[in-house]
Amino acid sequence: MSQLNGDRAYLGSLNSANYDPIEHLNAIFSNPSSLSSVSKTSKALRIFQHELDDEIAARVQQQSASDVDSVKRIRAAKEDLAELFQKVEGVRQRAIETEEAITEMTADIKRLDNTKKNLTLSMTALKRLQMLTTAYEQLRGLSSSRQYRECAQLLQAVIQLMAHFKSYRSIDQIATLSRNVSDLQREMLEQVCEDFEITFAKAEVAQRRGTLAEACLVMDALGDNARSRLITWYCNTQLREYRQLFRGSEEAGSLDNISRRYSWFKRMLKTYDDEHAALFPSSWRVNELLANAFCEGTREDFKGILQRSARRSDGQTLDVDLLLSCLQETLDFEHGLERRFTNASRASMDTLSSSDDKSPIFSQAISEAFEPYLSIWVEAQDKHLSTTIPKYRSQPPRQPDEEFSPQMVISSSTELFSFYRLTLAQCAKLSPGARLVELTKVFAKYLDQYAQQILLYYVSERPSGQTPSKSPQIEDLVLVLNTADYCYNTSTQLEEKIRSRIDPEFKASIDLQSQADAFMGIASATVRALVRRVEVDIEPTWREMRNTGWSKMETVGDQSSYVGEMLSKIKARAAEILGMLHKQQYARAFCDNVVELTANAYIANIFQCRPISEVGAEQMLLDTYVLKKGFEDLLTLKAQAGTPNPQSYIKRVSQSMSRLDPILKTLQVRPSPPEALVQAYLIHIADKSDTNFRKILDLKGIRKQDQPHLVDLFQAHRASPGNDGLQQSSPIITPFIIGAAGNSSASGVHIPTGLPSLSTAASLSTSNLPTRFDPSTFGSAIMTAARDGVDRFGGTPATHTPADSRMASPPPPLVGRRGQSPDIPPLQGGNLNVGDNLRNIGKFFRRDVGGFGRFGGGGGGGGRAEDA
Repeated sequence: MSQLNGDRAYLGSLNSANYDPIEHLNAIFSNPSSLSSVSKTSKALRIFQHELDDEIAARVQQQSASDVDSVKRIRAAKEDLAELFQKVEGVRQRAIETEEAITEMTADIKRLDNTKKNLTLSMTALKRLQMLTTAYEQLRGLSSSRQYRECAQLLQAVIQLMAHFKSYRSIDQIATLSRNVSDLQREMLEQVCEDFEITFAKAEVAQRRGTLAEACLVMDALGDNARSRLITWYCNTQLREYRQLFRGSEEAGSLDNISRRYSWFKRMLKTYDDEHAALFPSSWRVNELLANAFCEGTREDFKGILQRSARRSDGQTLDVDLLLSCLQETLDFEHGLERRFTNASRASMDTLSSSDDKSPIFSQAISEAFEPYLSIWVEAQDKHLSTTIPKYRSQPPRQPDEEFSPQMVISSSTELFSFYRLTLAQCAKLSPGARLVELTKVFAKYLDQYAQQILLYYVSERPSGQTPSKSPQIEDLVLVLNTADYCYNTSTQLEEKIRSRIDPEFKASIDLQSQADAFMGIASATVRALVRRVEVDIEPTWREMRNTGWSKMETVGDQSSYVGEMLSKIKARAAEILGMLHKQQYARAFCDNVVELTANAYIANIFQCRPISEVGAEQMLLDTYVLKKGFEDLLTLKAQAGTPNPQSYIKRVSQSMSRLDPILKTLQVRPSPPEALVQAYLIHIADKSDTNFRKILDLKGIRKQDQPHLVDLFQAHRASPGNDGLQQSSPIITPFIIGAAGNSSASGVHIPTGLPSLSTAASLSTSNLPTRFDPSTFGSAIMTAARDGVDRFGGTPATHTPADSRMASPPPPLVGRRGQSPDIPPLQGGNLNVGDNLRNIGKFFRRDVGGFGRFGGGGGGGGRAEDA
């Protein structure tokens, strides 16, 4: 037995799910000596097989017995369900039988209930018929005796009782009674109307006031049609005299007598209040309906009068003054009616804050007739403004005895917008549609003229006695800058106000953004004029720089003498100007462009200081560092002590002044060995231009016969794969042309300032700038800039070229952030007028300056997002 158990354990792996017979056999017969146990292994396998067969047979028998029990349980469940269904059906059948029994028991009760209901209805109908017949007879008697108060009460009862018999009109007696009641209603209507006509004809209203008031109660009971008939008769009767008087006479019906019409109706309303108001119930609002009838008739009269006046054969047009006078009287009259009948004061037509939430009753009730002719009124406003603009131009920006304030604006600008405000309020009340669109176009037209003929005129020249022009004072320039900013903000607010007052279908046609941009163009020109003052102040220091012997320097010392003087003059003038600018964004724009001006001018003067030795270039690099540090404090010259400089401004200064570094660092490298100079050029200047490379050689003073070898070497290094990414031409060096040697005959160079230039005549031409500022050319310079476009936007203004220059030098393109913006179209003087140029300049300036702080807001300003 123990041997059998051992064999079974030996064969235990046969039950494995992953049984492998080959592996098992190899394990059993692992060596030749184990072959002796083949018979024992065979026997164990047979025993294991018999045991498996026995186990399978037992399992099959067990499962068969289990299936029989399940079938028995299913059969028993079906029998139970069938029995349950039989019981449910029995319950339902008993319920039906019970319901039928109850119905038979209550059938008699239902018949009795129906009989009672029909009897009650019959008794109610008979009672109402009796009441109707009695009331009808009483009503006839009261009507004939004109007892209207009792008639009104009884009539309401008769009408209500008749409403119950609408479904019984197929009965002859009911139909006859219904016709009799209708006839009586018509008789009473005619009787009341006849009483009113006779009483008014005999002027006995006061004596019969009580009877007529009670008669109105009858008309109220007769319904809306009867009430409307009486009111219509009353209105026609009261207005008959008015129609005969003002329609029968051409003189009385003319526009000159419009006040007589309104006076007549005011007397009529007083008569109503004193004599007739007690006749009619207050709920009828007879006085309001009388006013509506008067307004409708008067409106039709005015339409005919205006049409005849517009078609006059003598060619004369409507008198604008008379038209406006009549219109004003009409508006006042409508206002009075509105105030009387709504018990609420309407807002005045002369305010911008009128309440638009109410639904006025008499708005444009008569004035609607004037609307087609309001174009004449708009033309009158146009004519008035056309005479106002020249008057403004003849006035100085401020009176001689008026004290200057940094917050001041030109008084004419506030007068202009005050006139716009009043005119807008009037037109919005008269015609918030097409006429308001026409008026907006007039507003836009004279905003453009104010920008071009007033503000730009003040910047360009200052009339004084018989002299043609004078250079504008700094105070006047600041005054123009403040006014341009005020006009920009107010123009935007004006557009929003018009959009809020105009009809929805016309809102899309309201646009004053181009006018606002024009004022920003004026602000740009004004900032440039302020920067021009710095240009003039520092010109002597540029001459001192050009007269320095840069090729003969042996050592680098402290800063050059011209640097200290330049910073002193810049800070002195900047402190004066910054003290007058009360908005930080304009102060920031001024400082940015002073820095930009100086950087551009320094580059131009480098090209006029040749030859420059390596020591001289190093000295210049030191000088530019001193200038950069000096500029970092420029913005806070007038600020409180300890005020930090905005990081965005310091970054701007660094960006502007760093444009000098590539040239100076290249000039610092000695020409021997030549590879060092070539590599320095490729690293710092970083372009592939042979011409620009020759300019650097000329600046270093390398002789012409020595240059070809260096150029060949430059071309060889330029062709290497590592220099494939270089730009074709450096924007810093390309615009400059090297003229004859020496400081006295270099070509003129245009110096962009970072804002649109006022003109090329006012631009800094370092070799030809006069020794002092000539104010006689400044005014024409500004006008020329506005007409010819500016280099900032891609235009090509003519450059001043000295007689000994070989060719004209185009202005140097602006690099980095100061380059041309891709979304600003180029300005070409031949294609755009003054207004277009101002608007395009204004768009760019608004975007550029707006980043310093909330544009048009307070004086606070921060750095731009891209500079932060």
